[in-house]
Amino acid sequence: MTNLTRSKFQAHPFHLVSPSLWPLNTSLCLLATTFSAVLSFHGFTKGVNLLTVALISVVYSMSLWFRDVISEGTYLGNHTLAVQRGLSMGVGLFIVSEALFFLAIFWAFFHSALSPTIELGAKWPPMGIQAINPFELPLLNTIILLSSGVTVTYSHHSLIQGNRNGALYGLIYTIILAIVFTALQGIEYTVSSFTIADGTYTSCFYFGTGFHGLHVMIGTAFLAVGLWRLLAYHLTENHHLGFESAILYWHFVDVVWLFLYISVYYWGS
Repeated sequence: MTNLTRSKFQAHPFHLVSPSLWPLNTSLCLLATTFSAVLSFHGFTKGVNLLTVALISVVYSMSLWFRDVISEGTYLGNHTLAVQRGLSMGVGLFIVSEALFFLAIFWAFFHSALSPTIELGAKWPPMGIQAINPFELPLLNTIILLSSGVTVTYSHHSLIQGNRNGALYGLIYTIILAIVFTALQGIEYTVSSFTIADGTYTSCFYFGTGFHGLHVMIGTAFLAVGLWRLLAYHLTENHHLGFESAILYWHFVDVVWLFLYISVYYWGS
């Protein structure tokens, strides 16, 4: 029985997905990415080449998987209200798991910062580490990221009100601000006076801000898919679950950055 037939005659509103190889294939590609990354970190021959192929495989597999999900929600009508509630709950639980991940990073940071050991010079930041001035690039990045939260909220409300131009321009400005934030973060890394191997402080700094930067890039891709779907007239004022999920994820990224700026850049310096 095809998806279209099932969605037309099934006696319940829930989504019974068709068998798909994309979850398994994506998992194998991610496993290959992990192995090849470890090989490249340890300097194995062709490790970087294997990592490149694995990353391309992940992007390709996930793109086809997303294509099928978009078809199910946009053209086949499988995303009923009950399905949308379940998907929203899934996105919420995923964001909670990400919040706990960052909680572990903050825990490691404050564990060392509140009681620095004698090996660290009994001070924080440790002796020999010149912290980044929080009122330079970090403050500018904070303004940029908070501004992107405003523009994406404007885009969302414009879509709900049927203002297509407002939704498009708000989303385009959000993506531009996200790219600028990522570029400035990269500049900050290149001009900083320490590396990730210089001790506990630097490890926590790069681990926290680096993974946040990775989340910003993922969120940017998430919003870019929403922009493409908005241009393709996939999203309506009352059915735009994927776009709402991207917005929720982006607000989570904003909140995490506020905690990073206050604790790591300002208080930690």
